[in-house]
Amino acid sequence: MMPMLSNRRTFIKTSLSLGLPIAAVPFLHPSKAGSPPQKKPELIYSNPLSDKSDFEDFTVEGEAVIEFENQRLRMKNALPVSEGRRAHFVAWCKHDFPSNLRVEWDFYPVQEPGLCMLFFAAKGINGEDLFDDSLSERTGVYPQYHSGDINTYHLSYFRRKHPEERAFQTCNLRKSKGFELVARGADPIPSVQDAQPPYSMSLTKMGSEITFSINNLMVLKWTDEQVPLEDGKIGFRQMAPLIAEYHNLKVYEL
Repeated sequence: MMPMLSNRRTFIKTSLSLGLPIAAVPFLHPSKAGSPPQKKPELIYSNPLSDKSDFEDFTVEGEAVIEFENQRLRMKNALPVSEGRRAHFVAWCKHDFPSNLRVEWDFYPVQEPGLCMLFFAAKGINGEDLFDDSLSERTGVYPQYHSGDINTYHLSYFRRKHPEERAFQTCNLRKSKGFELVARGADPIPSVQDAQPPYSMSLTKMGSEITFSINNLMVLKWTDEQVPLEDGKIGFRQMAPLIAEYHNLKVYEL
């Protein structure tokens, strides 16, 4: 029986030694010889979000109260709800992250109503760093993020701000610039009174494919068939008067 050979050069050399014509020797294309091993996810960022020093990696747009009374990052609005959209805020991690990544964090809902969101792959519309001075000022007001001068994906979860969101609870994925709703899945987290946190959140972006799961339950999956966004920053957004806690933020490169 002809031995399995690792490459074409060795294959030809052995064939000649056996007196076989080259044309008669089959060639096994590398793509059919088995898929290459997958790259092991590499932990590139880890932040316990346990005390004030851990929050030095973040910057807030808008006004927020930042606390660590449970050795977890607790965020809530600093402005009253009567201020409308101005009462909401975003906490950005200052680091840049690669295109292929998995973001994991523990989530603790504390007080409703409100809404949580994760921004990822965030950059200026012309590729600028998110904090470039040429970009318009952002103050937590949502249109600045979905219809301003930045591109980003935004995943909204624990959507309890408006009555219709509480009556039919979903997680939504949008792509900006623009306000395009690209995917939706059922939200398995109950209301605060019935919640048993922590909830393990996991967002994966691999090439053009995005998946989101809670406690290892797949919530949504979507493939960007246009031009996928790539590297950029991640950020947590909250809508007032929600109070929530975050812990054990980890980012893996895939």
